[in-house]
Amino acid sequence: MPQTPPFSAMFDSSGYNRNLYQSAEDSCGGLYYHDNNLLSGSLEALIQHLVPNVDYYPDNQIRKIAPKILQLLTEWTETFPYDFRDERMMRNLKDLAHRIASGEETYRKNVQQMIQCLIRKLAALSQYEEVLAKISSTSTDRLTVLKTKPQSIQRDIITVCSDPYTLAQQLTHIELERLNYIGPEEFVQAFVQKDPLDNDKSCYSERKKTRNLEAYVEWFNRLSYLVATEICMPVKKKHRARMIEYFIDVARECFNIGNFNSLMAIISGMNMSPVSRLKKTWAKVKTAKFDVLEHQMDPSSNFYNYRTALRGAAQRSLTAHSSREKIVIPFFSLLIKDIYFLNEGCANRLPNGHVNFEKFWELAKQVSEFMTWKQVECPFERDRKILQYLLTIPVFSEDALYLASYESEGPENHIEKDRWKSLRSSLLGRV
Repeated sequence: MPQTPPFSAMFDSSGYNRNLYQSAEDSCGGLYYHDNNLLSGSLEALIQHLVPNVDYYPDNQIRKIAPKILQLLTEWTETFPYDFRDERMMRNLKDLAHRIASGEETYRKNVQQMIQCLIRKLAALSQYEEVLAKISSTSTDRLTVLKTKPQSIQRDIITVCSDPYTLAQQLTHIELERLNYIGPEEFVQAFVQKDPLDNDKSCYSERKKTRNLEAYVEWFNRLSYLVATEICMPVKKKHRARMIEYFIDVARECFNIGNFNSLMAIISGMNMSPVSRLKKTWAKVKTAKFDVLEHQMDPSSNFYNYRTALRGAAQRSLTAHSSREKIVIPFFSLLIKDIYFLNEGCANRLPNGHVNFEKFWELAKQVSEFMTWKQVECPFERDRKILQYLLTIPVFSEDALYLASYESEGPENHIEKDRWKSLRSSLLGRV
């Protein structure tokens, strides 16, 4: 009987095969194959293929089947550790592990190692989520700080880190740390609110567990607002221009590192309306390097330029000789969008009722590639002072950004003038 191949063998350079309906000689027990690769089949046929029968029945002695069960549990706890935050799941795991460990001493050690590794991962996750909650609870608006402290004694990013290359490296630290805590199941729970094999039947009664994924998206937004805040805050035009050129250099180094998420966040911050309207400031900026970066992240043709650069970084990672060359941090919002449209645009079942394995192979391919990228260790030295600033310094709200922008370069029309007056009244209590 044809076998389901290893995951890595399911794809070639031409993408996945689209010939869904195979001839009779390629079918076996209701499962359809092409080139020995499973394409589709009914859920019942798949279950039948996996369930032991007269011709295929494993020895029921625990000593014989224990290695396979232990291998399955090990891979499960390593790949999807967050499944075991559920007390019932952890209780069942420990019960099964105890039965396996009662066999031989070797199994006992392996089981103990597996459980300890899982507990460490879950403890680290809880600690990370506590840190996120603490950061969130202590965040304040930068305008509130400016009201209590004179602007002359306020720090800015350049006083904390004058070297744009160092800042790009510290941003990469934050990106890789936050990526590392996103579980693959979060992608599923972010989109699939129904049974993946039944387009009508609801299967999630609990709230979606996507906290780490959402926290990473929030980090992107925070970085964009931080960039805009740092640019809009200086009173003098030359200082604002200097800040823009600083962030252009940071963004360029992010591109060289392979940190596309920070790169896009910085570009987004500089393209926010309160920043882009500062025409007198931009007139003092040498924008050639910024134009190149914008071209790389141009959204036209479905981000063709970015996708080309991403493939180059991914290829570099595969042949890397150093940890730095292994870094691939994708533009996360676009990755989420790609997975969303793949999930929504392809049916879970084919017209004949068979499970559309090609769709799920492609979903698994994209998530697996991401899983490889997120496991890279950051090779750069950590700077606690810079990291603390990036993660905790207050940033302007959208209204505060507009107010700062109007204060720096006055309103150009009646609409802007009316908004400026309204913001001064509501945010500063001035008329």
